Amino acid sequence: MNFFPVFDLNTIFLVPWSTDQLVQWNGQVILMGLLVCWTNGILGSFIVVRRMALMGDAISHGILPGLVISFLIFGSLEIGPMLIGACSAGLACSLCIEWLRSHTPIRQDASMAIVFTSFFAVGVTLINLQTDHLDLDTGCILYGEIGLTPLSPDLLFMGLNCGNRSICLMGAVCVFVLLIVSLSYRQLLLTSFDPTLAHSYGWPVKLIHLGLMFLLALSTVASMEAVGVILVVAMLVFPCVTASFFSERLPIILVITFPLGILYTFGGFHLAHWLDCSIAAAMAIAATIIFIIACALSPRGILLRLK
Repeated sequence: MNFFPVFDLNTIFLVPWSTDQLVQWNGQVILMGLLVCWTNGILGSFIVVRRMALMGDAISHGILPGLVISFLIFGSLEIGPMLIGACSAGLACSLCIEWLRSHTPIRQDASMAIVFTSFFAVGVTLINLQTDHLDLDTGCILYGEIGLTPLSPDLLFMGLNCGNRSICLMGAVCVFVLLIVSLSYRQLLLTSFDPTLAHSYGWPVKLIHLGLMFLLALSTVASMEAVGVILVVAMLVFPCVTASFFSERLPIILVITFPLGILYTFGGFHLAHWLDCSIAAAMAIAATIIFIIACALSPRGILLRLK
């Protein structure tokens, strides 16, 4: 028995787009994947530059108790209350990490591990305590299922049908993140590379950092239904580190994030069709493969350095 399914080009690349219904369904999946990759890739570039790659992992786990507490307060699993709860928990997680780093001998990586495991454990415990009242699947939160994006209900705004709710939400977050990053690029850049100099200019370094953490929490929540909180971390880290093999300049790294997002999404989508596996997981595998190729063959890769 073969470990891998038969590789058939027609089945893998053409069949998913062979009918109008499949084009409509899979087109929504692809669009969601692009929005997730681009949003998290842009934010991840600043997170990685700040040497805080694990912060995405910390916040993605830390939002769980916020989701549960939000349900207990509002009695609803609608996206509005969930966003409030998750973003509040994400900010609380970030503040706890920063407090431990600043006021104790604990290093940043250790403080991240302590906080996100504690928050996640509290969230799982709250879910277990409310199992009769709360229909919240931890597996869905962890792994997501981007292939079911087209089943999301439509978003109604002032009597108008705006289309798929998950895509509308992720699209709005993507536009918001791009807008904020564009308007505050200089502040984000300088506070990432030289916070001391930024502080001497009178810029609110801690407030800028907190704003970045809020955007990270917002993006994590919006991505949660699609790829789950664990695979969000891959989308935060891979675009920046892969692009860094082609340039050291942050503006170019940010631009490279967009074509990489396209490769991750389409590569993961068709890889999942071949292997019959989770599309979100396949996207992370595609990102890994592209990283390995860039690491070996890019202008700043290993092979050229050996020559």
